[in-house]
Amino acid sequence: MTSSQTETVPGSTQASSTTKTPGPAATVQAFLDALGRRDVTAALAVVDPRAVVTIHPLEVVAAGRDALRAMLDDLVRAFPDLLVTSGRIITTGDVVTALIKVEGTQAADYAGAINQEKHLDIDQAWRFAVTGDVITGVAAYWCQQQLYRRLAVKRFDAIAIA
Repeated sequence: MTSSQTETVPGSTQASSTTKTPGPAATVQAFLDALGRRDVTAALAVVDPRAVVTIHPLEVVAAGRDALRAMLDDLVRAFPDLLVTSGRIITTGDVVTALIKVEGTQAADYAGAINQEKHLDIDQAWRFAVTGDVITGVAAYWCQQQLYRRLAVKRFDAIAIA
């Protein structure tokens, strides 16, 4: 790790006595905490309306937080018992990478997978660009094939469109 990087591991706290703004990691943690409470509105409160959103597994590339809202609303709707666990949070300047685990039992169609009431647990990596105390860019990564396997999708050539 270089001198321009900081890392927060689960259960640790970092304090700064001279910082006026919460900093990029705190902004991202506020987003993740709100998502963990299944409060999409609160999560998006720290996202710029013109944020660049890239959700690689879903092939979403868009400008504006509405694309992120759609994905998060679908996630919360499909997994009413959603549990988001933050792992490592790595900050390099204004870029924050968060390693998270998303878990829940499917209760509605999600990402092309018909609801079969299967349990999902999948590791994800999210990259956030932060300016001031606002998220200006989000890129999300996870293995879509693993997601399909967890949700018991048997044929990848005949995925249901939700």
